[in-house]
Amino acid sequence: MAETLEFNDIYQEVKGSMNDGRLRLSRQGIIFKNSKTGKVDNIQAGELTEGIWRRVALGHGLKLLTKNGHVYKYDGFRESEFEKLSDFFKTHYRLELMEKDLCVKGWNWGTVKFGGQLLSFDIGDQPVFEIPLSNVSQCTTGKNEVTLEFHQNDDAEVSLMEVRFYVPPTQEDGVDPVEAFAQNVLSKADVIQATGDAICIFRELQCLTPRGRYDIRIYPTFLHLHGKTFDYKIPYTTVLRLFLLPHKDQRQMFFVISLDPPIKQGQTRYHFLILLFSKDEDISLTLNMNEEEVEKRFEGRLTKNMSGSLYEMVSRVMKALVNRKITVPGNFQGHSGAQCITCSYKASSGLLYPLERGFIYVHKPPVHIRFDEISFVNFARGTTTTRSFDFEIETKQGTQYTFSSIEREEYGKLFDFVNAKKLNIKNRGLKEGMNPSYDEYADSDEDQHDAYLERMKEEGKIREENANDSSDDSGEETDESFNPGEEEEDVAEEFDSNASASSSSNEGDSDRDEKKRKQLKKAKMAKDRKSRKKPVEVKKGKDPNAPKRPMSAYMLWLNASREKIKSDHPGISITDLSKKAGEIWKGMSKEKKEEWDRKAEDARREYEKAMKEYEGGRGESSKRDKSKKKKKVKVKMEKKSTPSRGSSSKSSSRQLSESFKSKEFVSSDESSSGENKSKKKRRRSEDSEEEELASTPPSSEDSASGSDE
Repeated sequence: MAETLEFNDIYQEVKGSMNDGRLRLSRQGIIFKNSKTGKVDNIQAGELTEGIWRRVALGHGLKLLTKNGHVYKYDGFRESEFEKLSDFFKTHYRLELMEKDLCVKGWNWGTVKFGGQLLSFDIGDQPVFEIPLSNVSQCTTGKNEVTLEFHQNDDAEVSLMEVRFYVPPTQEDGVDPVEAFAQNVLSKADVIQATGDAICIFRELQCLTPRGRYDIRIYPTFLHLHGKTFDYKIPYTTVLRLFLLPHKDQRQMFFVISLDPPIKQGQTRYHFLILLFSKDEDISLTLNMNEEEVEKRFEGRLTKNMSGSLYEMVSRVMKALVNRKITVPGNFQGHSGAQCITCSYKASSGLLYPLERGFIYVHKPPVHIRFDEISFVNFARGTTTTRSFDFEIETKQGTQYTFSSIEREEYGKLFDFVNAKKLNIKNRGLKEGMNPSYDEYADSDEDQHDAYLERMKEEGKIREENANDSSDDSGEETDESFNPGEEEEDVAEEFDSNASASSSSNEGDSDRDEKKRKQLKKAKMAKDRKSRKKPVEVKKGKDPNAPKRPMSAYMLWLNASREKIKSDHPGISITDLSKKAGEIWKGMSKEKKEEWDRKAEDARREYEKAMKEYEGGRGESSKRDKSKKKKKVKVKMEKKSTPSRGSSSKSSSRQLSESFKSKEFVSSDESSSGENKSKKKRRRSEDSEEEELASTPPSSEDSASGSDE
């Protein structure tokens, strides 16, 4: 028999809401951990008195009753798990797990039974419904009628707010059945009545959430916040955790009370009650109880007369009444020596406290995140400045918290803390990009930042290298081509004809000459860039006539055996087929493998033979192609060297017409466009001449020269 049983996705019914979590059964008892709040319910094995298995809305459920009258309900079990649970209860708890179904007749009359903290409405021996009396917020009576009101459930879309019971009159004298019903309900209900005197009162305490100054009255079962506008009554059963946190200025203290369910004011829900104290405030406190009562109730944790700091007295009284430990910051110390980190959350500045088992942020809005609900954390570069970073936390439920504007000096300490707690760090690999040690990080210059900045620098270097592959050469060419002496000579040559045409030059002409020189410089530099650019390497395509490479012994065997494997394993996928083939080949004997090795060797020899023939044929054809190209180039060059008479006369007339142009004709605005047009005309005429020569058959002299070659 197993020592423990564990069940995931189990739901516990608490105050009308279903809280999911994990249930663990062991020899010592039963433990349920709430996934949302982290609250743990521990039921000792010796306290169990009854176990009931029944069908419920969420599959099957387990109802447990204890000696002190508490009832625990857990839903979400499968029907097949009954035998396993029944055997476990018999072996370890000496209890018979009974099967008991609910009555579904639909009748609305029956008998009411009060058992512990549970009101059960039964028809015969079967229960119709059960009401946990801790859910009751108010009980009122009328003539033959009792009305129960319930706490509102924020998690449910629809909440049950009221139930009325008709109580028929009885013949018994002196006993009112309506009053007896109401008293049974009120004795176990969660009805807060400020009856009697408070144990102690703390006056005018500063409260951050809900904001204001409140008198805090401490009663035996609840806490009463009395303000100028609002009053809040907080039962001690709703308190989850207590925190005592030092402020960064070392002069103030936060006392935080975590609540579930939260206190409500209209549509606002306060999950945390945060009190702010000054360390200098002292108080002398006297409890409104005699010394014997104090000793009996608090067992030495409190005394009738106490004095000390105000925050110490409040935390000490709350710890004794709530019976929960007070959580304080652990060993973490930030850059300035404080136990917290200044940061922003949702546009409000606050303090983040790394604790031994979680993080807590105060104060607006307060957030508590346990380590066991964290999926991973992430260190991100700050969006607005490089002197800060962001700390991101994502929970297993998918909720993300971003604490921004953290000083970069805190990075080393926070990273080491997270690492020591063994939390998953999303960008752990980036730690190598920077030195994580605190001293080196604190002494870093402005150019050295966190891991994100280092990665950005690396990416920038890669981009620059890629850009330089195409642009570095052109940059060098501009530096080399910029030689003022040479360029001036070239410009003078270009303007010789214009300069000689007019002997009288004034200031306007010199300005125009300078503009022309600049334009020609730019044109020449661009031309040099283009000419010096590296030729683009074109990848040679595969020759379809080239012989194919030979297959390996394994591939030859696989092609031959593929169909057989498919027939032996019908419906097998391609990946599974390749895995199966690999297994078969691995387990094949050496003799069988040698047969395929011989076939692969024969295929390799044939390939080498075919490759030699192919390369030999390709070499001869390339020689023939080269000789043909040479002949064509020579013929074309000779044709260019003997132009026709018409073309020569055209070029001479063009030169004369250009030489007789005066400087007044070539204006400063249109000079560049005129030169470009004349250049284009020259190119077109030369192209047309080449076409004419190519189209005319070669002359007798040309053919003779070709034959001589």
